[in-house]
Amino acid sequence: MASTTRSNGGLWARLTAPKNRGPLLVAPAIIVLFVMNIFPLLWSFGLSFFNYRANRLKVPEFVGFKNFERVLTDEKIWDRFQTTAIIVASSVTLQLIIGFALAMLFAKHFPMRRIIMMLVLTPMMLSFVSVGVFFKLYYEPTFGLLSYFINFFTTEPFVLLSSSTGALAGIVIADAWMWSPFVMLLVLAGLVSVPKYLYEAAEIDRVSPWRRFITITFPYIKSLLLLAILFRTIETFKIFDIIYIITEGGPGSSTESIAVNIYRMAFQNFRTSRSGALAYIILFIVIVLTNLYLYSVNRRAAEEDL
Repeated sequence: MASTTRSNGGLWARLTAPKNRGPLLVAPAIIVLFVMNIFPLLWSFGLSFFNYRANRLKVPEFVGFKNFERVLTDEKIWDRFQTTAIIVASSVTLQLIIGFALAMLFAKHFPMRRIIMMLVLTPMMLSFVSVGVFFKLYYEPTFGLLSYFINFFTTEPFVLLSSSTGALAGIVIADAWMWSPFVMLLVLAGLVSVPKYLYEAAEIDRVSPWRRFITITFPYIKSLLLLAILFRTIETFKIFDIIYIITEGGPGSSTESIAVNIYRMAFQNFRTSRSGALAYIILFIVIVLTNLYLYSVNRRAAEEDL
């Protein structure tokens, strides 16, 4: 008994020794990460190979890759992918244009620059729900600011969200308004890192502003622009909150993104296994996009080394 106690005490002493405390300190975080993230991922991935509905007590039936086949051959899913692609392309392009313009503006020093920059960065700090509610009220045809402004030029009420094109435009504007400051920060970090002596040499040589931008400015911000495109493409591809709050996927299903479709498939129709298969297809697409970005960055770095 005494020997067992001494052995347990020796084991605890070795575990709590200063050089061995690292694993004990990170163990709670690893356990929480496994329980909250890794285990649900593995569980949902396993369910995607079974026929299972969360609202039924029936034992899951193994069906192999049938759920993935059903998802990839469903025309409605491809329509949702097309809608998502339109939102991603429009929103990311608008974010790049606005963010780049704001970065060029704030790269120069002018009065109240810091205060104005803080106001510009405010949308990025808001939650998705608050942005969605704000723009839903903003687009409201009876008392919304947009309709109030347009009523100065026409007597008919303006309902932006009544058409497919208008609803898509409303979602793109809301998403771009929220995340253009993020692109601005990345581009601004590249602009302030450009050595000033390069611009001074260009002025001495009387280089045109466009040539100066192509040869000096753009090489310093190119990698950051690619990073902004990657981050915003991935995040916009998963857009859900803003769409669900502003249009709920309507009118009809014209603004239903793939993320909204997964929500409805999983929590309204309770097609648990099929929604899991679709979610992992999206995860695969995100991984491909990330690898394409890393490949382009590594290839450009190798060309610069040569």
